[in-house]
Formats: sequence, C-alpha cells, structure tokens
Amino acid sequence: MSRTVPAGILTALAQSNVEPFYAVEFLLDSGAIRLWTGYGDRVIDGETYTGSGNLMAISGLEEVADLSAKSINISLSGMPGSIVSLALQEPYQRRKCRVLWGVRDVADFVEVFSGSLNKMTIEDSAETGTISVLVDSKLVELEKASNRRYTSENQKARYPSDTFFDYVTAIQDAEILWGRKSA
Repeated sequence: MSRTVPAGILTALAQSNVEPFYAVEFLLDSGAIRLWTGYGDRVIDGETYTGSGNLMAISGLEEVADLSAKSINISLSGMPGSIVSLALQEPYQRRKCRVLWGVRDVADFVEVFSGSLNKMTIEDSAETGTISVLVDSKLVELEKASNRRYTSENQKARYPSDTFFDYVTAIQDAEILWGRKSA
C-alpha cells in the first residue's frame, strides 16, 4: 500500500546526510510506553518518546501491495528488572501498538504499521532481560474465527434488551408465499 510522505521528509531525504528513526507506541492499561531508536527524549505528535538507542529492534516490516495480514516483531534488549517485572504483570494481549518512521530534525513522520500486541517472550538474566513482542496487523483479526453466534442468547449476552433474534426460530420453518395467491 502506498503512503503519502510529507514534504519535510522528502526534502530531508534529498540531503547528503540522512538520519532516519523508528518510534514505537504501546498503549497499555497502565499507560502508554513510547520509545524511539535514538538517544534522549524526542517529541513526536505532541507526545514524548524515550530514546532506546540500539536496544530496540524491529523486524518483519514490509510494504505490500495487497491486503495481506502481516505481523512484526519488536525486541527490547538490556531492559532492567523493573521493566521486565512490569511486562510480566501487565495484560498486553490485544493492546494497541503503532510504529512511526521519521527523519531526525524533521517534525513530520509516517505511520508505517499499527496493530495489536499478540505474544510476548521474555528472556531474563541476572542483570538485564530481553522482551520480544509479536504485533499483528488489524487484518489478522479478520482471519480469526469469530466466537459469536447468531442466536438470541448470544445477542442478549452483549445487548440484554435486544430482541432481534427472538423471532428467528418462529420464522425459520415458515412457508412464505411469494408472488402467488394463498390457498
């Protein structure tokens, strides 16, 4: 899928020295975690992102022309024990994540991926740990089977006052005369 690249980034890409970066935003229940692949703090779209340097790696990013479901892997290495314990306690599945791409000294950015957190792998050592997160695109949800049923009971579980499916059993075997007179 092609994207519109802001003019500021196009101008920066024409320079002889280009410093691109990635920024990742995890929207968790306890609050957002925002990291970028540089050093120090960086404000992107009004939000402060903390520099992770080369401790963050993103793999699986690819631009495709069709509507295929893709996943990426975000790996954070050298994390202190406090971050690892937070990762162990925080419910993460189906929480939103987005990946931005930009050029240093340019305020513009491009969102290159967005999806939901799916699977987390933690490798913990004595001093630091590595956290890897699999992020599925929104299209992966379409490939999964729905647990919803078209029954009155299932509908009432979500919407207690809805009576739409109450009449399905009464009409499923009804003979409907269409285009002819009844006898």
